[in-house]
Amino acid sequence: MAIRTTGDILRIAMWSGPRNISTAMMRAWESRADTAVMDEPFYGAYLQTTGFQHPMRDAVLTSCETDWDAAARRCAEASDAPIIYQKHMCQHMVEGAPLDWMVACRHAFLIRPPEEVAPSFAKGWPDMVEDSLGFARQAALFDRVAEMTGQTPPVVEARDVLADPAGLLRALCDRLDVDFDPAMLSWAAGPRESDGVWGAHWYASVRASTRFQAPRCKESPDLPPALAEIVIRAQPHYEKLHRHKIMNNNKK
Repeated sequence: MAIRTTGDILRIAMWSGPRNISTAMMRAWESRADTAVMDEPFYGAYLQTTGFQHPMRDAVLTSCETDWDAAARRCAEASDAPIIYQKHMCQHMVEGAPLDWMVACRHAFLIRPPEEVAPSFAKGWPDMVEDSLGFARQAALFDRVAEMTGQTPPVVEARDVLADPAGLLRALCDRLDVDFDPAMLSWAAGPRESDGVWGAHWYASVRASTRFQAPRCKESPDLPPALAEIVIRAQPHYEKLHRHKIMNNNKK
């Protein structure tokens, strides 16, 4: 499907997996006066295609585009805002999902270790499977963006952002060729109209927050065998992107 873009709008696609700081990152960008945000525009199509019984599935399907091409067109629609920040979940882009629209965006990747992601997501959806975490898909999308642009896309580690929000956001903005705005460092608590309907299930922590929270001490939980195996298989994909992560001095 060919996507026609509109105007001189800057579209930023941030690729993450679940149980990362992706919603807090969306809050940071929405705090800018020049930016509007999109919350997981392919979620409805993903649930419709896979049949996964996610929490609030019916509400998600009712509130979202469930047609892949229609969702892709939304990612290229006109907007009154100069910048459109798109929060994407890598696992949503299943085999056969449209990717032509990606050429209209600047891309970045948000990572978190699989041993932290897997148990956190399993608490919210015990029926999760390996592909639910999106690590393999994230690595594939990283390769696609690198091939499409001829450049290594920026990668940010969630823990690094929490430890130094100003430094990492400034470095990320620099890599995206966007002026850093200190307004990105705080936001008002509560839900937003831009939140997906699924926020009622997943966004309790970020809705109570007003800024990025300091990172917690790293834990090494005893994972059940099924989760431990998922973590082992996800690790090489995580490490691939981890090698390219940016630091607060804007160097890899």
